[in-house]
Amino acid sequence: MAQGYRARRRRWLAAQDEAVGSDLLTHRGGTGRPLVLVHGLMGRGSTWSRQTPWLSRFGAVYTYDAPWHRGSDIDDSGSISTERFVADLADAVAELGRPAVLVGHSMGGLHSWCLAAERPDLVSALVVEDMAPDFVGRTIGAWEPWLHALPAEFTSAEQVFDEFGPVAGRYFLEAFDRTASGWRLHGPPTRWIEIAAEWGTRDYWRQWESGRAPVLLVEAGDSVTPAGQMRRMWEMAGSRAGYVRVDGAGHLVHDDAPQAYRDAVESFLATLPEDAG
Repeated sequence: MAQGYRARRRRWLAAQDEAVGSDLLTHRGGTGRPLVLVHGLMGRGSTWSRQTPWLSRFGAVYTYDAPWHRGSDIDDSGSISTERFVADLADAVAELGRPAVLVGHSMGGLHSWCLAAERPDLVSALVVEDMAPDFVGRTIGAWEPWLHALPAEFTSAEQVFDEFGPVAGRYFLEAFDRTASGWRLHGPPTRWIEIAAEWGTRDYWRQWESGRAPVLLVEAGDSVTPAGQMRRMWEMAGSRAGYVRVDGAGHLVHDDAPQAYRDAVESFLATLPEDAG
């Protein structure tokens, strides 16, 4: 009888896990502790399609769309400050009703560790992929005119691959809005530039130092981060942190070196307590 009760309870809990959701989160599969995948600048939750199948073995996987990455037709007159992004992410995670493992790429990694510092009750563990705390004075440069020069609409997948290359091209085909005749940017370039520009005016070392959750740092061999910063983050975090540098990988480590990324993240998730999250 006791075994039957426990089995029914496990099934009921699994059903509750699948039912839990948020207007800002999309459930991608799995049950149990929540894992929230947080994309980078110019990304979107839909770009995690190659990671969600194996991540769902570790819990209930959700993707998140940040402000100004939710579609070109969605207007948002709010602040582009990091605090605004973190508050928005906090609202999404809070609706899950229990702490989540946050898996963040680039901008998503920054917002994840800032949330862990501000609301430790919402974050049980972190993965931070290719992001550092200090870009003061070096976030825009040649990137701004390149972004402004992108076409209003890409009329073929080949055009996207020609512009971004095979790895990033596939990523952006998943991120962009689909139109009747092609693909268009899924947010306003002027806002994306403002977001990056803010990182050039301040650093986030204090937020990094304030965190207490277990964390895995994944740095690209061909990283966009200032040299040495992610190793310094690892050293500062002490025993709660792990660090992996993936030689030969570009900024999109999870797509450029998918097996190395998977091995590192699976090993990290396997170390977390069963009740983490």
